[in-house]
Amino acid sequence: MAIRVYKPTSAGRRKASVNLREELTGRPPEKSLLRTVRKRGGRNSQGVTTVRFRGGGHKRRYRLIDFKRDKDGIEGTVATIEYDPNRSCHIALVIYADGEKRYILAPVGLQVGQKVYSGEDAGPRLGNSLPLARIPTGLEVHNIEMELGAGGRLVRSAGGVARLMAKEGRHATIVLPSGESRLVDVRCRATVGQLGNLDHANVRIGKAGRKRHMGRRPHVRCTAQNPVSHPMGGGEGRRHGGRHPCSPTGRLAKGGRTRKRRKASSKLILRRRRVVRYGEVSL
Repeated sequence: MAIRVYKPTSAGRRKASVNLREELTGRPPEKSLLRTVRKRGGRNSQGVTTVRFRGGGHKRRYRLIDFKRDKDGIEGTVATIEYDPNRSCHIALVIYADGEKRYILAPVGLQVGQKVYSGEDAGPRLGNSLPLARIPTGLEVHNIEMELGAGGRLVRSAGGVARLMAKEGRHATIVLPSGESRLVDVRCRATVGQLGNLDHANVRIGKAGRKRHMGRRPHVRCTAQNPVSHPMGGGEGRRHGGRHPCSPTGRLAKGGRTRKRRKASSKLILRRRRVVRYGEVSL
């Protein structure tokens, strides 16, 4: 993994950097695991914009990812390490002994030709998926299930890693990348290792055109808009209307809690994640 910085031959090149992705094998994706993706441009079925500043972008095809890792007791061999345009981490094509092919999330250190397993009898080695009850305390894990058999939901982005801290009774204590500490059923599965593509966060886009290729349209500041478009728009000069930052609908954007107070899973959270409120300095 490496970041390349080019000579400043233009204004865009001066601030940009690219990820070389040296760990990829360079083979085309498996056709049987590809699906078409329909672009919606941030609009719902009625054509109303529900997510702003989205649209365009390069055409993508979705890769079917095996988040459940329910191919128990069958040896799998890593055939390729590939790029996935739909997520920040890389994926690995695994060919099982019975001939079936599946994509999995590729952790750091996973090599072509390596054997991976899943199930209760799988050892706690890199790339193996097994219940938390079978994983030793202190190991790094990713792709963690929140409900038994529902597939991995936690820690799935590039460089993501959680740590199994303790096991007591029916629950295991896991510290997530956000700093949140929560309980998870020990029967839920997780994959051993830290997710790859660690340099994803170090890439500098450099110019607006690269963002358009990603399907992101220009993000207009609220104070630069007209009064009919945003509550903080309008005024002479750079005025903010004398109110706290808010959304186009008037909802406060800083310091408010967005989690439902009566959510059933709140009792499983031992320590909330660190939230930086308006005016505070992140430590």
